[in-house]
Amino acid sequence: MASIRTAKPGEGASLTALCVRSKAHWGYDAAFMRKCAAALLVSEAEIAAGRVLVACDATGRTIGVAGVAPEGETADLDVLFVDPPAIGSGAGRALFDAAAALARRFGARRLTILADPNAAAFYERMGARFVRNAPSDAIPGRTLPLYEYDLTSETVS
Repeated sequence: MASIRTAKPGEGASLTALCVRSKAHWGYDAAFMRKCAAALLVSEAEIAAGRVLVACDATGRTIGVAGVAPEGETADLDVLFVDPPAIGSGAGRALFDAAAALARRFGARRLTILADPNAAAFYERMGARFVRNAPSDAIPGRTLPLYEYDLTSETVS
């Protein structure tokens, strides 16, 4: 089982690299990955604001990252990526639950998720509801499934 902690200053570059490895795991080509670079960035400012969580394995190695961008009653799940060797380990679920709890602490009542199509089934298993297809934040002309997760429910995924 993964343990979750708040990201530490100075981890932005290594967490961004984890996001890139995880996204590339799905077979996207180099040109696509270049277009996604800005959307995969884990900034030091977000880390300093306490909006980034890290999943670690039993040895303390970083195996996942999640970031929450709160805006009033809605928070956006900015990133949620698991290092490819740890996919299926439960780290994604642990990160999702921790990100939902963090969003609640920021006062959000719902969590929005602009999902990679390869992650859609994961978010559905977590209890997120498909809302519609929405424009990609990285690739002009591409649409992605947009999900919403109710943070007011007492049930945890």
